Amino acid sequence: MVTAILLGLVAMLANAEYLFGTSLLSRPIVTGVLTGLVLGDLQAGIVLGATMELAFIGAFSVGAVIPPEIISGAILGTAFAITTGQGAEVALALGVPIAALALVIKNTCMIFILPMFVHKADKYAEKGDCSGVERMHLLGGFFGVNLPIGLIVFFSYLLGSSAIESILNVIPKFIQNGLAIATGLLPALGFALLAKMIINKKVVVFYFLGFALSVYLNIPITGIAIFGTIIAVILVGLNRPNQVAIAGGNDDDDDF
Repeated sequence: MVTAILLGLVAMLANAEYLFGTSLLSRPIVTGVLTGLVLGDLQAGIVLGATMELAFIGAFSVGAVIPPEIISGAILGTAFAITTGQGAEVALALGVPIAALALVIKNTCMIFILPMFVHKADKYAEKGDCSGVERMHLLGGFFGVNLPIGLIVFFSYLLGSSAIESILNVIPKFIQNGLAIATGLLPALGFALLAKMIINKKVVVFYFLGFALSVYLNIPITGIAIFGTIIAVILVGLNRPNQVAIAGGNDDDDDF
């Protein structure tokens, strides 16, 4: 019971990362270490957390796409692997589908619980009550997202890995395969949605330039990012004199 409570608190801490800025507390490489500390096996927590990080390395919220719920997946996958004495394959086998299933629960809470606090915040905003808006913001995040994730981890660990496997086995195979495929496609879809918002006629040439560098010259992504940064700095430096000249001309006109 105590271990389940502690793991639930770890999940809630990881889910509250934005209270401390974008600290990346939610990443598996962090939650795996904290899980290992709770279960008394720090080394296994580090190894399994790093393995889960590789599995979820593309699980970032990009554009309008929400990735699988990596907090519960990483914590429970790591915890069950440690308690059963198994390796990374067990952590991955349980963590990935748990993350996909937890995302459904998380979205359900955000649809039915979070809007209640949002509407209440709107009423406070109409009255000019900033404290009320802030309070609804914190309470909505806690009850709509944070607490449900903690409860998922708490009850899942309390039930045990066998019970979770039984629940997952009830899900038809074609749905599990679909979730696995969707999980792999989500990062690409997120980048596509983000590109749709930012790409225009002026910058689309740089997209194709990066693609050509990667495909035909086999330059790694890091190298392309460095080249992109250099080009951006050069273009900003070239455009700055023109902007200063235009601004100076406008000032002269105003004086005249």
